Amino acid sequence: MKQPWETVTGPGTLDDMIEDAHAAGFDIQKRTVTDWIARGLLDRPRRRGAGRGSSPGLHSENQRKLFLLLLTKREEMPKLPALAVIPLTIWLWWGDEWVPRRQALKALTTWFGDGARSRAVCQEAARGLLQQLDHPMASDTARTRLVRTFTKISYRGAMSDTARAELETAVREVFEPPSVFKTTGMVRAVGPHTLPLTIEAVLGRASALAAAVQTLRGKHVTEELLGRAKALYQQSKREYAELRPALAAHTSGPLSGMFSERTVEEEVNSVGNDLVLGIGLLVTSPRAQAEFARAL
Repeated sequence: MKQPWETVTGPGTLDDMIEDAHAAGFDIQKRTVTDWIARGLLDRPRRRGAGRGSSPGLHSENQRKLFLLLLTKREEMPKLPALAVIPLTIWLWWGDEWVPRRQALKALTTWFGDGARSRAVCQEAARGLLQQLDHPMASDTARTRLVRTFTKISYRGAMSDTARAELETAVREVFEPPSVFKTTGMVRAVGPHTLPLTIEAVLGRASALAAAVQTLRGKHVTEELLGRAKALYQQSKREYAELRPALAAHTSGPLSGMFSERTVEEEVNSVGNDLVLGIGLLVTSPRAQAEFARAL
């Protein structure tokens, strides 16, 4: 059985898109389409002619297909920030022919949101960090403090000396519990020797995320910066794909699952956070700035 978008051929007007939706069994209004364009779920139509009496704008064939895909996925994830991941992923994987960069920037803004939504993004990143850092001898109090501290600092979008010291203390209590490391003077580094996870590495990542949050909340992410973040994302994915089997084979203990192969769904769900980290690195890391000086 064909999917709804597989029957679409050629560009079409807004009326054509509404007809596509009705033919596929979706009850949709024009105002939903215009709202989705404003939020980056869809791109604006290409204008034909100028002035009064000009023909209605045309949406590309790929955008018509994207519209039907979004309608299908809306049943399982009705909130716009979740739906915004779809055009963002398509842009990263398939390029501007499907989703232009101007649309991808709007989609990223919709995914990130503001207020409670952006705080939830920071909290999700904090929990992911905890999974990587957790030591079996760490206390539940220390784990809770780490998530709370990382969320607070990244949400505020600033890494002052005081905040850095506070985060380092919270990280150390989970990563190097005093009950184990205080008397020995040892320093913990986990994971393979080619890619060790240390406290300094964690603090650098936290600084990047905090800078990215500040940049996003201040609406300072440009199409050019987003294009460079895409280049960084794609190169990182290629390099990781080559290294992952060896990293997984040489990693044991609590981090044994850190380098397991992701499913397509997991890759899609991580797109937003991966791009945010990339933006943060481009803002804070001279090395990343030099290597990705130009957008794709």
